Amino acid sequence: MITPQSPDAHWINWTLDARPTIAVVGISNNPQRPSYQASAYLLEHGFNLIPVNPRYTSVLGRPCHPSLAAVPVPIGVVNLFQASDKVMPFVEQAISLGAALVWMQLGIVNEDAAALARAANLGVIMDRCIKIEHELRQSPAG
Repeated sequence: MITPQSPDAHWINWTLDARPTIAVVGISNNPQRPSYQASAYLLEHGFNLIPVNPRYTSVLGRPCHPSLAAVPVPIGVVNLFQASDKVMPFVEQAISLGAALVWMQLGIVNEDAAALARAANLGVIMDRCIKIEHELRQSPAG
């Protein structure tokens, strides 16, 4: 459960309110995939998304970059759609690029990567979906 005082609440609110540039690592061009669905939703709600996946040149009508290092603008949030055991290199890149937050989507937990990010003063969210968090905030009870 997230309380208003929890670090997760702070970073979720920051992401949804400040709307920093979000690099979506592991995005798919398949509309049935969660990475595509979440990204399409966020684009529809005015977020600035940068697709990152070396398999594509474009996703959702936006240029797709082969790596975080290839993104030509500052990144606020590195949103990871990667298996838990594959996130460490992306967290290291997020640190080197000066991102503020690493967001690991539902089902993605890597405590070592989280500890590394926190030691570098990055925020960390694990096992949560940015789309769901936005939807919760938009609901009458949110």
